[in-house]
Amino acid sequence: MSVDSSGARCRARVISGFEALLGAVAVIGHNVYRVVPNEAPILVVLAIASMRWREHAWNWAALGFKRPNSWNRLLLIAVSAAALRVLLGDFVVEPITSHFWPPIKAPSGVDEIRGHLSVLLMYLPVIWIFAGFGEEIAYRGFLLEKLSYMLGGTRTADVLGVLGSAVLFGFGHYYKGPAGILDSGIAGLILGAAYLISGRNIWTCVLAHGFIDTVGLLAAYLGWDT
Repeated sequence: MSVDSSGARCRARVISGFEALLGAVAVIGHNVYRVVPNEAPILVVLAIASMRWREHAWNWAALGFKRPNSWNRLLLIAVSAAALRVLLGDFVVEPITSHFWPPIKAPSGVDEIRGHLSVLLMYLPVIWIFAGFGEEIAYRGFLLEKLSYMLGGTRTADVLGVLGSAVLFGFGHYYKGPAGILDSGIAGLILGAAYLISGRNIWTCVLAHGFIDTVGLLAAYLGWDT
């Protein structure tokens, strides 16, 4: 490797670190201190701006929107990740954390869904667009990738990227309380792992996240979350 290429890679890692820092500030600034707007749109804009600056084109594959070798395999990974997240949350995380912390706080507006099909149908596209696409571009397509690249782009860096983005994802749900932060952090670990297992394909996480939140909305509609 030449000195020039080594220097360029070093600069790129520093820039990725700065981008990750900006993302972390947006997450903590909004969710913990309430001094900046919602972090998801901010991170999506940062992700697109970073992609345009590096690729000099609208290369959506750089954000993970790639055609997989097998949609069936990708769907299997997404469904498995969603099922694991729901089962761990309902049967492991919540029962254990109930001994130490208050119950996980539900998002505002959930009570409006119970028994109201029209409200359920109104919320479904919102969670798929905002959470499925928005949060996955933000946390997996942007933060995980920036953290991994900053740390060298190795397998160890990928693991640390998953951990770091999962911690931020947990704090991205600060309103849920301590148990909710832990629960969402574990969800971030699962989604990050699914992202890597599927070959860094963001479609896996979009589908898994959408499935998870759809199950949550259906549970609220049917009254199963009480």
